Amino acid sequence: MDSTRVTEHPTSHERRQSGAGRPSTPADPRGALLHTPEPLRAPGALPAQPARTGDASTGSTPSAHRGQHGSSGTQASASTDTPSPSGTGASTSPPAAPGPEHSQLSASEPDAHRPRPAPESIPAQPGAEGDRPSGNSAGTDRRTGQGLPHAGPMPMRRDGDRLRFVGAATRRIARGIDLDEIVMGLCRATVPTFSDAILVYLRDPLPVGDERPTGPLVLRLRRTDRIPEERDTENGFMPALRPEPNELSAMTAELCEVRPGGALAEVLRGVRPVFADAPAARAALPELLGDDLIVPTGQRAILAPLRGRRRVIGAALFVRRPERMAFETDDLLVAAQLATHSALGIDKAVLYGREAYIADELQRTMLPETLPRPTGVRLASRYLPAAETARVGGDWYDAIPLPGSRVALVVGDVMGHSMTSAAIMGQLRTTAQTLAGLDLPPQEVLHHLDEQAQRLGTDRMATCLYAVYDPVAHRITIANAGHPPPVLLHLGGRAEVLRVPPGAPIGVGGVDFEAVELDAPAGATLLLYTDGLVESRLRDVWTGIEQLREKLAATAQLTGPDHPPPLEALCDEVLDMLGPGDRDDDIALLAARFDGIAPSDVAYWFLEPEDAAPGRARRLARRALSRWGMEDMSDSVELLVSEVVTNAVRYASRPVTLRLLRTDVLRCEVGDDVPQLPRLRQARATDEGGRGLYLVNKLARRWGATRLSTGKVVWFELNRG
Repeated sequence: MDSTRVTEHPTSHERRQSGAGRPSTPADPRGALLHTPEPLRAPGALPAQPARTGDASTGSTPSAHRGQHGSSGTQASASTDTPSPSGTGASTSPPAAPGPEHSQLSASEPDAHRPRPAPESIPAQPGAEGDRPSGNSAGTDRRTGQGLPHAGPMPMRRDGDRLRFVGAATRRIARGIDLDEIVMGLCRATVPTFSDAILVYLRDPLPVGDERPTGPLVLRLRRTDRIPEERDTENGFMPALRPEPNELSAMTAELCEVRPGGALAEVLRGVRPVFADAPAARAALPELLGDDLIVPTGQRAILAPLRGRRRVIGAALFVRRPERMAFETDDLLVAAQLATHSALGIDKAVLYGREAYIADELQRTMLPETLPRPTGVRLASRYLPAAETARVGGDWYDAIPLPGSRVALVVGDVMGHSMTSAAIMGQLRTTAQTLAGLDLPPQEVLHHLDEQAQRLGTDRMATCLYAVYDPVAHRITIANAGHPPPVLLHLGGRAEVLRVPPGAPIGVGGVDFEAVELDAPAGATLLLYTDGLVESRLRDVWTGIEQLREKLAATAQLTGPDHPPPLEALCDEVLDMLGPGDRDDDIALLAARFDGIAPSDVAYWFLEPEDAAPGRARRLARRALSRWGMEDMSDSVELLVSEVVTNAVRYASRPVTLRLLRTDVLRCEVGDDVPQLPRLRQARATDEGGRGLYLVNKLARRWGATRLSTGKVVWFELNRG
């Protein structure tokens, strides 16, 4: 066996005992771990006799059991995570070179036998080779010819053995990232190598960082592990199975409130592990475990407080069975090391969990919680972080309803995928929403975003694509700031990369942005994305864009030329094009299906700002409703249109616009050249006016007012009967 195997599988603390082939099975599993009565013997079994160090037992071993390992009444775990270290049986291999450094005999020892290599997956027992008789392939002592007994687990006789065990155990504990992994690593590293059972209690709730916990100190049983009972077989006993975590938790109290000034509080305050027979522990263990369990006497249990960086965060109880060798004084140091490394790991896991929670919340609030449902367009989106360890990034998407049933589609990417990038992204997204509310052209929105990025810092760079879709005109206006071009999937299945001027990234300063206006036919799908979807270490951006275009075309063929693919399924198919090595950056994806509004569902008029305008608006609205078969809504529509048009012509100096849109609702829009927005107010009894918006607010499903660069638009919606 090489030294690496010995290091990864530490040796046991048990002494070799005779009668290993006949284990004694306690009648009650609780009695095997936490009670102290004399263990019951199986029928015909001999009582266990402790073996003296260096004693050569004379009991013969059947050939069927050569190579098995175990001890009287001792369990060995068969778990692949922490194999049970036990002594080696009679070796069947020829003599080999000396084992690892810690298992070699001193050169000053005369006539010393070289240690044989241990069987596969069974750790060697350092320091025990000189005390165990040498054997041959027949299972007999080469010096006496007598049969050899089964080799039981050997105790750690050197300080180096304990150091190797602590090193292997702490490495296992350190491999955990989250809380459960660290606690499970502690349990699997100590059972059965160091103890037969372990109970881990943690503070509830666990304090995070420097925050001071409030309320009483409550410990919650987080995890338990134990060795299962041995099973008698025809030829002896079977190897032990994996530790069973559920039986102990069913016997012990799940919650324990630590009384101030009590015995348990004193032990936790002392920080150092103590034996069960210590005066403080004798009173503390019943308080921790409950009054129903009898605590083992002597040095068969160790209570180790778990102290993090600031305070005690829990406790661990290590228990050995009565038939196993009791803990030694040096084992307190081992327990202290295990408790310290576990507590510090738990502290870091809690901090990591809090940081991950903050990152998730930050990213969730920076991105839209739900997408709007504007008239004439359907939307779907996806966001993927760069990795589980980097859950925030600078990619964002947005859909902003605009006046006139239009919608602004935005996708952007701030350099990096850190908390700073997410914070900058949030500021740029808020700025874009504010600029969109002013109904500025796309190129003007990018220009103001560029100025805002320069105010945030000289190195605040980002790319952005801003598009405005008009469902009435079936046109889309796009401006680009260094972002990958969008892809338009037509109804027939043809995917087209739109020719959009690339522009310079936001934050460069002193550059001009250009907008282009393109057709947006009904049934087409526009896909906006960030470079993380098409660019990686394995491919350049243009290769990825071509692969994306081919993927969209292939997906559209599945539904036929007359039916576009569903948006949600289309987004999933697009993300499936990513390979194992293609995730170098976070990904934002926004898909827009253009349904548009048919010209037959739109009525549009210009009204001169005169006293006769409200009456003419009522007649025009009545004719449109009659043409659409919606005469039952005429009274409500005429009343509300008259009120809104009256307010518009009172202050307007240019013609007023009136537009009716028939979709799933009836929408009315009245525009004028006055930028002041109307406000809802409560009219007094003596006022002649001021009740128009009050009526709109009472009768309409929704209403609002939006300021434009040329004035404002007041709109309201009514449910169709």
